[in-house]
Order: sequence, then C-alpha cells, then structure tokens
Amino acid sequence: MSELHPSIVALVSLAANIASNHPKQGLCQVDRLKQYGVAQEQIDAVVEIARHIRDEAAQSLDAGFDEACGKENAGVKLSVIAASEGACCTPTPGGKSCC
Repeated sequence: MSELHPSIVALVSLAANIASNHPKQGLCQVDRLKQYGVAQEQIDAVVEIARHIRDEAAQSLDAGFDEACGKENAGVKLSVIAASEGACCTPTPGGKSCC
C-alpha cells in the first residue's frame, strides 16, 4: 500500500479541522502546506470548500431545530436544504465544487 504524500495529508487535515470547527482550525497545517510548496490558491480553495461544508451542516442542524421548535422560517430553510440534498453537493459561494 502506498502512503499519501504529506501535502495531501496536510490538506485533508486542514479541511477536516475547519469543517469540524476544531479549536486549532488546522493553522499548523497551513504552515506545512507552504513549506511543501502548495500554492496559496490551492490552500484557499480547500479552506473555502471546508467552510462551505461546515456552514451547510450548521444550517441543516439549525433548520431541524427550528422546525422542532415551530419557528416560522423553518419550512423555507428545510426546503432549501432538501433541494440541495438531492445533489451530492452544492457549489461554494465562490463557485467551487465540493465533490
């Protein structure tokens, strides 16, 4: 079995830290990525995608909670989320695919 290149491990770790709201946010991974020569544009893309996934998860949780509490906008939020659940993923605000 071949091992992943350290830059790939650092990118995955950075994304996971951001998406999971880890307190350290993967900031040490950014330094490693720069040392490995990963382009800033690629780091920025990973950060954007991870934030998008994190934000979608939070919106989905919030919508479910709002619906359970009988909030007025819950139906609108859930319909938007349900529409996006039909697809594997939705693009980030910057238009990047997270799939």
